[in-house]
Amino acid sequence: MDPVRQQELLRELRQRFGPHAPGRFADQVPAAATLLEGLDGLAVAATVLHEFADGAYANVAAQSAALGLTADRRNYRPLWEAAGKRLKSPLFAAPAGLHPYVQVAAAVTVVGGRPAETVRVLDPLPLLAHMFEVLDLTIAGWEFGRVLVDVDGATLAVNLITAATAIRGEMSDPPPLPAPTRAQMRRNNSVNVLDPAVSRIVGQWNPGKQMRECLLA
Repeated sequence: MDPVRQQELLRELRQRFGPHAPGRFADQVPAAATLLEGLDGLAVAATVLHEFADGAYANVAAQSAALGLTADRRNYRPLWEAAGKRLKSPLFAAPAGLHPYVQVAAAVTVVGGRPAETVRVLDPLPLLAHMFEVLDLTIAGWEFGRVLVDVDGATLAVNLITAATAIRGEMSDPPPLPAPTRAQMRRNNSVNVLDPAVSRIVGQWNPGKQMRECLLA
């Protein structure tokens, strides 16, 4: 792999896509994923997930310290349950140029679409940890922080589950499922999914049910 090429891809991914670019987020994701072809593209996808998860944790840690609480990135649910809506979602305060519904969504598409190659080329353990961490932040924000469940957020969560399932399926000894994932599996609550473009609810989704069906299969 070529580290220089990877930096070029990462820079292009930040500059070409995101809220500043024309088009809906959902329409940008396939083009951004296409940019990340080859082994260098896989490496960049892993870097995106790593940087995004680290940035989100740093934001939550700063917020929780100001509230007199402690952030544990292995399980955000107890923190968010205690803080409620005082804790703001860190998903939109991540490192510059990494939007959850564009660059992160594209990275998930890439690693989840090529699971065998991902496991062969990359270290899947930190990759899975970052994916489950973003999933935890997303769902805990909906449940305890009154974060809006929109189509883009629900799509990201669904794809995180399916991509993690595909990667774990290629591992000879997949790691135990994280505590927040196991906790969500014990729930059977559906969320209403809003499409902001039409200002109405367009469907429902049950995260725990999908996790059970995918990750316990």
